[in-house]
Amino acid sequence: MTSEIVRLTVNGRVREALTEPRKTLVDFLREDLHLTGTHIGCEHGVCGACTVLADGVAVRSCLMLAVQAKGAEVTTIEGLEFEGKLHPLQEAFRESHSFQCGFCTPGFMMTAMELLNEGLPFGERELREHLSGNLCRCTGYQSIVDGVLLAVEKVARGQSSTGTDTIPEGSPAAEDAMP
Repeated sequence: MTSEIVRLTVNGRVREALTEPRKTLVDFLREDLHLTGTHIGCEHGVCGACTVLADGVAVRSCLMLAVQAKGAEVTTIEGLEFEGKLHPLQEAFRESHSFQCGFCTPGFMMTAMELLNEGLPFGERELREHLSGNLCRCTGYQSIVDGVLLAVEKVARGQSSTGTDTIPEGSPAAEDAMP
């Protein structure tokens, strides 16, 4: 099988690696780019643990081939932190105890980021619907919903370390999430 060069922007930084055409995006991120925050769960697109943003849209990176991401802007969980400060969503998850084992957390956060970056108002019902494709075996989901809603409140009140509801402007991943 012939390898291909895959060039894409990950967390605001142009990255390039030689890979087999059959390699999934999650394996490419973890193995070739050494970004291990994106987790591999079911490998069938069911659990949501591998969710990343590709051109601002939440995608299951276990179902997308790395070659399909050529030229895309990909944001992983590593792209949320900026200059040593947690993103408001990360802060809110911590404050709401929105995780136990943490395995599903990156997928939930990236799925929630898609909704937050849209900038449209939403309530608990819409949030639950948006997050319904992600699975957690520990928390019972209420604390995850609470965490996302707290992030929205924190941003509205300007009570976050970054002071923004989206990926901070100027951060390596800023261009990935901006509409």
